[in-house]
Amino acid sequence: MKLLLPIFILLFAISAQVYVSYRIWHILPISNVGKTTVTVLYNMALLSMLVFFATSVSKISLGGFGVSKFFYEVGTSTLFILLYLFMLFLAIDLLRLTHILPKNFVQDSVAGSIGVISLMLILFVGGNIHYHHKYREVIDLTSAKPLKKPLKLVMLSDLHLGYHNERSEFAKWVELINNENPDLVLLGGDVVDFSTAPLLEQNVAEEFHKIKAPIYACLGNHEFIGGKNNADNFYKLAGINLLTDQYAVLPEFGLCIIGRDDFTNRRRKRIPDIIAGQPTDSLYTIVLNHQPFHLEEAEDSGIDFQFSGHTHYGQVWPITLIIKYMYECGYGEWQRGKTRYYISSGMGIWGGKFRIGSQSEYVVAELHN
Repeated sequence: MKLLLPIFILLFAISAQVYVSYRIWHILPISNVGKTTVTVLYNMALLSMLVFFATSVSKISLGGFGVSKFFYEVGTSTLFILLYLFMLFLAIDLLRLTHILPKNFVQDSVAGSIGVISLMLILFVGGNIHYHHKYREVIDLTSAKPLKKPLKLVMLSDLHLGYHNERSEFAKWVELINNENPDLVLLGGDVVDFSTAPLLEQNVAEEFHKIKAPIYACLGNHEFIGGKNNADNFYKLAGINLLTDQYAVLPEFGLCIIGRDDFTNRRRKRIPDIIAGQPTDSLYTIVLNHQPFHLEEAEDSGIDFQFSGHTHYGQVWPITLIIKYMYECGYGEWQRGKTRYYISSGMGIWGGKFRIGSQSEYVVAELHN
């Protein structure tokens, strides 16, 4: 049963690719040689993603950071382009069947080609600009438990640092964090995108040391993809306090921070087992839990606040709609009983740098009595 969904997705992607390739070939008002060239290049662009992942898994070098980055960004960007071309051509075919558009709109059509290309450019150039604009989301948290002082917490999830989110881009995020003058920085997993190799090559750890506040974090599923031991070593190198089914008591703030192992580890500890016998009743308790499944666990454990990520809020529409049905809360603020939650759409992104119907964000929480 576990294999059915991946197989279905693969078959759907192949079918969509065949359909889109067919429509590209027919709509372009150029010679057959030109049509074939464009269609082949389009398919090669998508296949470059498979080349990247296959070589990464087998530890084969593609020829350096720049080449790997090219294959990664071209391939994953084309995947999102495939989604929108599939929806667009399907809509055009439905309009043709209902005689709203002429039948020749997708046959050697100048108007059809200009229309499709223009719409795709608007969507994806706009989506890229929107991705690079980082939204500052502010939430207000009140505590019935005594705090030493009002606190400012900056929280980020899903940085996905690696071949496409490079050190130079992360440096801009560090500047945004420091501009807040936070008391603490909390990371909700997926700091690493796919591998720690590009992070070590660019010495990204040095950039973390520029953050002017203690950093606490939990693991995400991508840390498991890139190798948990590699991720652990990078976190240490970056000076990040990684909590893996562990807690940290911060008496100077009146806080207890719990970091859960990722849901990937199905044998991870339950929250009560992590904090068993510890005096957390008098401390404001925050859980860092990358994947926002089973939100009732934090409520049942008397947790004050949980920060999660993972969903990216789908990154692009209409996947945003699917996220709403996959999770009790797939994005934003939530509450169960006395427990508050925030599920972030993420600061970085996986794959192509496009946000269509979602946003890249960092969360600034004002915590006070």
